[in-house]
Order: sequence, then structure tokens, then C-alpha cells
Amino acid sequence: MTKSKNYLHKKFWSKKLILITGINGFIGGNLAKKLINLDAKIVGISNKRIKNKFLEYEKIAKKIDFHYVDISNYSKLKKIVAQYNFDICYHLAAQVDVNVAKNNPFLTYESNIRGTYNLLESLRGSKKLKSIIVASSDKAYGEYNLKDLPYKENYDLRPLYPYDVSKASADFIAKSYASDLFNLPIIITRFANIFGPGQLNFTALIPDCILANLNYRKFIPRGDGKNKRDFLYVDDVCDLYACLAFNLYKNKNLKGEIFNAGTKTGYSVDEIVNKICTTMGNDKLYYKIKKQFANKKTIGEIQHQFMTFEKLYRYFKWKPEFKIEKGLEHTISWYKDFLKTIDYKSFLK
Repeated sequence: MTKSKNYLHKKFWSKKLILITGINGFIGGNLAKKLINLDAKIVGISNKRIKNKFLEYEKIAKKIDFHYVDISNYSKLKKIVAQYNFDICYHLAAQVDVNVAKNNPFLTYESNIRGTYNLLESLRGSKKLKSIIVASSDKAYGEYNLKDLPYKENYDLRPLYPYDVSKASADFIAKSYASDLFNLPIIITRFANIFGPGQLNFTALIPDCILANLNYRKFIPRGDGKNKRDFLYVDDVCDLYACLAFNLYKNKNLKGEIFNAGTKTGYSVDEIVNKICTTMGNDKLYYKIKKQFANKKTIGEIQHQFMTFEKLYRYFKWKPEFKIEKGLEHTISWYKDFLKTIDYKSFLK
């Protein structure tokens, strides 16, 4: 990390007007919490008019100016953007569930592709805007041999499955708007799987497994447990988002840059389940799940993915601080406390 972490100084963030699309999402909520603590003013866009249980639980919902609109609706989105003079924008809104993408590619394309060009077109005339961070994904790279991992920023994008195609398409759209033709100040991020407090999509591996350990539900493996993934803790992600927006704000020559972020390590699904069960003192559940991995095959998903942070370190001296074990400890503790106050059944409606 930069030695002084000057990108976290309140002097910079205080009163900055920041747009976060996908404010009701896992990353959006955590990022909003971090930036509010730095005295920034947050405008959030969500497609669902529901109370965000994470934002309510963290007692920051009332500090956000909410707008409820589907980003695939250009005219409504443009009206909202026109009301403000934003300094910074984080585009995090997306359909993020790989399983939903398999079953409903149209919805995924509408949100992730149309939503991206709608937003960037809406922002094109902004006068004050100096930083736009567009969240892509490691999935945009598509399938590479294990020997070629971790992914590098200069790798070709070769997506095949709907979610992966949607993120790669949004990537290219963002690059176009960052070109000399439009000169929007855009950085594209491709991060590994993100986990931590506030991840309320319980189909995701880590919260799903934690809930099984807490006896809220059964864990049903989707594959044989051999798929390798890289995992970034959400606090590292929010720290990095602050770093990137700050540096782009100060240096417009960073526009169009792409940054990968991961830990350089791939963990199999089996290893992650083992780590969670071991941390929660439930070896019996792990061995039960391990038997279920046998002869299961995952269809429509990339086999192995992990990332590096070499370019980020080269540019900004940034690297992740949280090892996966420490991140899992914090995450498990948060879910235990959260589910004491929030009825889990409310997530099943």
C-alpha cells in the first residue's frame, strides 16, 4: 500500500459527491459505509425499492440519497444523473449471479451491457466528474489453462458463458468511452471473487457454507469441489476502490487503465469448505459435504480462476492485507451477529 494511504485522507473525500450504482448490493453497501466514514456524500441507485438489510444493520441507510431505477431504463437514469454534479462514480450495478445468468441471459445482458452504456452515456456531459470506476470481473477473461494463471491485464478476453460475456462486453464499452473520442475518466477493475460481511446472496459459496454450519440450511455442492477460485476480502476491495478513484481524480492519464486484483492464490471449492468447517469446529459437516462432491460436474462455469495484484503494486504500491483465514474469521463472526437480529427467513421471500 502507499505508505501514508493518502487516498484515505478525509481532506480529499469530505463533501465529495459520489454516485454508486448497485448501492443495495454487497460491494455497494460496504463501499458506501467506507466513504461515509470519510465524510463523502453518497447518492445511490438501486433497481429494487427494498430496505437494504446491510445498510440498515450498519445504521448508514439514512445517510444515503437513494434513487430507485433500473439502469437498463435510459431516460429515467439520465434524469437522475442530470440532477447532480458528481465528482466520482462507481459503477457496481450488475446481475451478479452466475446461475441466474445461465437461466436468464436476457436479464443479465440488459443489466450488465445495456446498463453500462446507459450510465456512461448519461455521464458523458458531466462537468465536474473526474473518476469513474467500472467494475468488471475476472470472469471476463474466460477459460485459460491452469498453467497460464493468474490472469494478466494484457490477456485476451475470451468469454463463452452468459455472465462472462456480459462482463467482457461492458469492459469494451467502458474502454470505448475512455478513448480519445469521449475522454471519460474511466478505470476498469477485474477482481477475483469477493467475500465478507454484507454478502446476502446466499447462493454464493462462502455465505452458503457458513449458513450450513450455523444450521440455517443445507449446503448442496454444484460441482466436484475441484474448481479453483481466488478470494478477496471486501475490506481490501473497498480500500482499493478508494485508492483507484483518488489516483484517477489526481491523474487523468490513468484513464482507460485496467487493474486486476486477487491474492495470487487459487483455492479449490473443497479447500474453502474445509477452511470454513474447520474454523467453525464442524469437521463432521465437511466430511459429509466431501462425499457429495463425488461425481458432480459443473456446467456453464469457468474451471479455474485466480488473479494477481502486480500491476496495482507497480502503480500504487497496493496489495491486499487480509489473508483468507483472517477474512473468514471476520466474516463468520459478522454473520453470527447479523443473524441474531435479522430473521434469515426474510431472505427466502
